Amino acid sequence: MANDAVLALEDGSVFRGRAFGALATVTGEAVFNTSMTGYQEILTDPSYFGQIVTMTFPEIGNYGVNDADTESDAPKCSGFVVRKLSPVVSNWRATLPLDAYLKKHGLPGIEEVDTRAITKKLRVRGAMKACLSTEGISGEEAVARATGWAGLVGRDFVREVTCGAAHDFEDGAAPFSVPGTALPGLAAIRGRPVYRVAAYDFGAKTSIFKRLAHAGFDVRIFPAHTPAAEIRRHGPDCVFLSNGPGDPAALGYAHDAVRELIAAGYPIFGICLGHQIITHAIGAKTYKLKFGHRGGNQPVKNMETGVVSITAQNHGFAASAEALERAGAIVTEINLNDRTVAGLRLRGKDVFSVQYHPEAGPGPNDASVLFEKFYQMVHARKGGDATVKGAGE
Repeated sequence: MANDAVLALEDGSVFRGRAFGALATVTGEAVFNTSMTGYQEILTDPSYFGQIVTMTFPEIGNYGVNDADTESDAPKCSGFVVRKLSPVVSNWRATLPLDAYLKKHGLPGIEEVDTRAITKKLRVRGAMKACLSTEGISGEEAVARATGWAGLVGRDFVREVTCGAAHDFEDGAAPFSVPGTALPGLAAIRGRPVYRVAAYDFGAKTSIFKRLAHAGFDVRIFPAHTPAAEIRRHGPDCVFLSNGPGDPAALGYAHDAVRELIAAGYPIFGICLGHQIITHAIGAKTYKLKFGHRGGNQPVKNMETGVVSITAQNHGFAASAEALERAGAIVTEINLNDRTVAGLRLRGKDVFSVQYHPEAGPGPNDASVLFEKFYQMVHARKGGDATVKGAGE
């Protein structure tokens, strides 16, 4: 049939379903995401570059896609797998159905497959190489293409998704607002100093920059390969390290730059891949998780305060607590599902990072306070009062 689609895994498993989106054949790492909503943000999150994403929620696409909730200029994952594509789009903000959106951007999708079986297989066996085709190829050919894919370990995907040149972030509006309810951006801050942050784009999501701007930062975005010397010439008050795709061990240029910026004494905040880059910069290592953490329901405990937050996560690598502590870090947070490291700070330095997404695009807002924490850290470093009220409240 013309609408046949196939998903094949490197272990020889073949799932057949109905095609939607673009007519294409792609390879990548098969992963799953447990979020109930936010599929548009997931599709456009550059951290998914090189991955074929299976959604565990049974129906996807019921509210369509819109122009406001994208995290980058186009979908960045390789393919999309759902149990059922909603035949109805019902939301006043929608500009396109999901099917038309994927067609527009050349991304293939497959529906009417058993996403529970796919997820269970990935949990038991671990993330696997995969091939998704909507072009009618055989299961045998799809398996061969899956096994022939080069894989993710050791690959630098950051260069594929980072910005081409340094530029200012100009959208100071708070994220996830609708017309008539937008929170004030930098122009509306009263009595609150504005600090300059040099933000490394390793595959950043737009909502992260919105959160930084809303907290009180003037955000200038730099490509991932920017050396520390160029950051220092810019003269920022602080440095931010974004999320991104691929193997953090393959980013030696980023390790070197961040190591130099730490030594120079800049306040630094890293999330997701930024957290892993700090790990390598201080001399510790990362390892690949069996199937990673991807979804908006990951419980994290702060070991210093006892507070538990529900967080949005999207990563496939982690670092051992012992290695971090030997390298001079203090483990501040752990994932309560598997006890992996979820946050750190460096002894005697204004440097901290988390292995999750506090900007919550999509996900809960429990950890959004970290942007305010970063602002207050910089403010104290600049000789300000203990606390400053304003847009970050």
